[in-house]
Amino acid sequence: MIKYQRITLMEREEISRYIASGYSSRKIAQNLNRLPSTISREIIRSGVIGRKYYRAIFAQQQSNKMRHKLRKNRKLDNNIPLREVVLYYLAKNWSPEQIAKRLIILYPNNMIMRVSHETIYSYLYILPRGALKREIISSLRRHHLHRRKKNKDRQKLGSIQDFLSIEERPKEVADRIIPGHWEGDLIIGRRNASAIGTLVERTTRMTFLVKIGNQEARTVRKAFAEEFRQLPKGLKRTLTYDQGREMAQHKLFSKDTDITVYFAHPSSPWERGTNENTNGLIRQYFPSGTDFNKISINRLKEVQDELNDRPRKTLGFYTPHEKFCEVLR
Repeated sequence: MIKYQRITLMEREEISRYIASGYSSRKIAQNLNRLPSTISREIIRSGVIGRKYYRAIFAQQQSNKMRHKLRKNRKLDNNIPLREVVLYYLAKNWSPEQIAKRLIILYPNNMIMRVSHETIYSYLYILPRGALKREIISSLRRHHLHRRKKNKDRQKLGSIQDFLSIEERPKEVADRIIPGHWEGDLIIGRRNASAIGTLVERTTRMTFLVKIGNQEARTVRKAFAEEFRQLPKGLKRTLTYDQGREMAQHKLFSKDTDITVYFAHPSSPWERGTNENTNGLIRQYFPSGTDFNKISINRLKEVQDELNDRPRKTLGFYTPHEKFCEVLR
């Protein structure tokens, strides 16, 4: 496959000579190691009525003019306040779509502070190569073509005894109308030697990151119970979890918190979709291979705050924190 590069002035001179010699676009492309479509577009973009009038110097001038025009019309190049706001939220790991929709909420009467997410993406990918571009692009969320099964060693059947299946869960949980229903999981660190707990409220997407010393059931139970202790009773209804062994003490957990635990089917991450999606966001901060033993509680809570102050499409681009505060009133 031929990698595309901009046509140079020297190549344009060659194209002009080949045309004068009666060469076809396909033959010119072959001689220049270019695609035939590239040569055809070059001739058309030069602005000539017929290919026999193609001249290298005029084609080069037309190319320079178009490149200058594109740079001149870039919205984020011309609107400095808008660009600064966009870059600020990109640094907080917000997606271009989240930024675009959130600007409408933040500046409802200021049309100057509006930009589409397509424009943000275009701006990012036309930045010149360098540290700034790498830093900004790295803030964008990565997507895998195929979902990878994680932590299969935790998904052993028979490790959880006397549990309630997700099929027995009240219908109100699936409807997401009444807050107080949670999903939980562990994110495993390097070499399965460390982990953090994640708790996500299904209606508001409010997220808690829980520091745990190890993955033993007793440790996880106490850490999760302590995290829930700060919440009012009305926001502690159910917890949906996978069949990881760390939740083996679910009955004691329910006794400590008055939260009923329901367990998803094995290898069915979509049954805890809110938590799975949130874990993907958390991986932007703590990629695979992170040693969570080296992550301080302060850093964990900093990330928690950023996640909860990040607008979500499913919330109409309000933040989990804003929606959670509404139900607390």
